Amino acid sequence: MILPWLILIPFIGGLLCWQAERSSAILTRWIALLSMSLLLGLGLWLWASADFSLAPAPGTAPAWAYEFQTPWIERFGISIHLALDGLSVLMVVLTGLLGVLSVVCSWNEIQKRVGFFHLNLLWILSGVVGVFLAVDLFLFFFFWEVMLVPMYFLIALWGHSGSTGKSRINAATKFFIYTQASGLIMLVAILALVFVHFEQSGVLTFNYADLLQTELAAGTEYLLMLGFFVAFAVKFPVVPVHSWLPDAHAQAPTAGSVDLAGILLKTAAYGMIRFCLPLFPNASAEFAPIAMGLGVFAIVYGALAAFAQTDIKRLIAYSSVSHMGFILIAIYSGSLLALQGAVVQMLAHGLSAAALFILSGQLYERLHTRDFRAMGGLWGRMPWLPAISLFFAAAALGLPGTGNFVGEILVLLGTFQSQPWIAVLAASGLVFGSVYALCMIHRAYFGPAKAESALPGLDARELAMVLGLAVLLILLGVYPQPVLDTSAASMQGVQQWLGAAFSQLESAR
Repeated sequence: MILPWLILIPFIGGLLCWQAERSSAILTRWIALLSMSLLLGLGLWLWASADFSLAPAPGTAPAWAYEFQTPWIERFGISIHLALDGLSVLMVVLTGLLGVLSVVCSWNEIQKRVGFFHLNLLWILSGVVGVFLAVDLFLFFFFWEVMLVPMYFLIALWGHSGSTGKSRINAATKFFIYTQASGLIMLVAILALVFVHFEQSGVLTFNYADLLQTELAAGTEYLLMLGFFVAFAVKFPVVPVHSWLPDAHAQAPTAGSVDLAGILLKTAAYGMIRFCLPLFPNASAEFAPIAMGLGVFAIVYGALAAFAQTDIKRLIAYSSVSHMGFILIAIYSGSLLALQGAVVQMLAHGLSAAALFILSGQLYERLHTRDFRAMGGLWGRMPWLPAISLFFAAAALGLPGTGNFVGEILVLLGTFQSQPWIAVLAASGLVFGSVYALCMIHRAYFGPAKAESALPGLDARELAMVLGLAVLLILLGVYPQPVLDTSAASMQGVQQWLGAAFSQLESAR
């Protein structure tokens, strides 16, 4: 029952928070913190104790480190089927960690409807853990949709008032429409795949292991793959379906931004690795040049768009578009080294983006603005915060010694083996990345001061959050081996699916 409890803990915790608000707001916060700490603790225990040499691979029935299955809607072949391998456990641990940080960073920021806020926050995380564990496609889609409604409320009810002409309601609605519409496309693709399998075997099932055996005609496989890819591309987000992200980030409360950048974007990358490539390997191999081209474009476009922003949260949002481009390239490269790099990059980006959003939230609490044009000269007026921001900006541009550097260098080295030009063009994104990261620091903290009065520095709670993230990021950069060992078997299976399809494509030519 350990896997269902990973989903139930934040779900039940959210309900308790909602009820606890009647007696005390502080009790609500402690319940939320305890729930997320329990999720993180269980995730770390699973990471320490399970055998992650077991993972899905072509030609055999999928093997898992942990598995739970019970019937749900038997008439349609739907079951509550949860499974854990090396990739999922890393994502669950990241969810638990950023869940704890989300609760802590909103400790003073959220003062109204505290119980309902934590209900939504914890239910988002419950849905995310469900996405990382579900291996029944209907259940996966169910959790995919469960994430959306609480995030809508989080942005709409507790978001900041945005820049002129942009309200938090608009941002929340835009996020919901984009992700809901793309999710429905995925649902159609899932149903089509299930019906094709039913025609071949006479068995109606949504089970991942059974659907992997489905034989698809080339045209059908390509169409179904596109259905899945579009849903994941919107959440990724891949340019040009990315425009919901900067608006959602700019208006979301700090906890919403931390979850959105740190975890929700990773559900899309996870979906591609877990479902797109193994279910449709031949179509994915054929589509790979387009996907990698989109990845390169996202790297360059995201970096240039970030450079043009005057709002610090919009700048960090566009930098996320750029960093996720590296992960997209790695997924479709067919290289084990690049796929391993994608896992490290997912973790490193989760940590560094979360830290940058926490710091921008702390800056907003002190200045009541996110506009660079109203900042400047803050280095001498505020202890701690500018120096820590400089560290995370350097980490975001891929400074050696941080996890971002390890992730990006593995992606580039792995991609260079098969697609040297893609790797060269992607590397140019690192140059653009350094420009916007250093410009962000210069505009906010240096230059002429807009006022002379001193500002409060970081308190113990805020320092503990960001210094903890800094330590983890350096640890990932200096010693990434435990992460690489954990994800090795899972990535090897994915590489074998895609590698075989690439070989088949080459021989056909």
